[in-house]
Amino acid sequence: MITGEYRSNKKQLTIFLLLLIVVMLASASFTEFNFIYSIQTLPKAFTWIISNLFITEQALEKLPSVMDKLIETVFLSITSTTTAGVSALFLALLGSEATKVNDFFAKLSRVIASVYRNIPIVAWALILLLSFGQNALTGYFALFLATFGFLVRAFIETIDETSSGSVEALQASGATYFQIVMKAVIPECLPQMMSWILYMIETNIRSSTLVGILTGTGIGFMFDLYYKNMNYEVVTLITLSIVIVVIGIELISNYVRRVIL
Repeated sequence: MITGEYRSNKKQLTIFLLLLIVVMLASASFTEFNFIYSIQTLPKAFTWIISNLFITEQALEKLPSVMDKLIETVFLSITSTTTAGVSALFLALLGSEATKVNDFFAKLSRVIASVYRNIPIVAWALILLLSFGQNALTGYFALFLATFGFLVRAFIETIDETSSGSVEALQASGATYFQIVMKAVIPECLPQMMSWILYMIETNIRSSTLVGILTGTGIGFMFDLYYKNMNYEVVTLITLSIVIVVIGIELISNYVRRVIL
């Protein structure tokens, strides 16, 4: 019996891998991607990287301005994420099965979350760019809307998984809706929600670099400016600074998550 099940699973895995290979080859053919040529160009690419991407003394003179733009980007990410988190909490309460007011608002909340979540942040930036122009406000709203959609969905799942038992107990005792939310839902779900917010702060710091290129703000704009001027030494400094800051934020975020969870 076990041998037959093992053979069946092995056969299914083999079929899946073959299908995956077929899809990969078909995609490569459709996009005219040449595997052999890409491998042959790797030595030349690494040679160019070693020859051009290094930090010089002149590039280090730009470090104060790089840090200013990087701090601006970090604070923009934190602001957009935290405000999106607070806004998402209200919609999540309406969308959760445990705390919904009625079926209409529950379905509407889930639809809004799905729409906002499935529009890429680059698309949000381009759409908002037409309305607000190239400024920090455009970057803020692009990060806010994409984060809002993701956190609504995450918060709904958190509320459904975490607080259903407590909600039922308080409902049976005659507690009001606001008492249920304040006494059961938020205290039980807050650590997990904070974890999601910290995760999105990490993600948005990386995303805000790309958004900055489109909106002409923050470290992304600075990166784009020096890259177009082929000043690769400063580009290397900016890239390294972004990597160090993102790793630092991630380490702090992981520590905080371990503490609150």
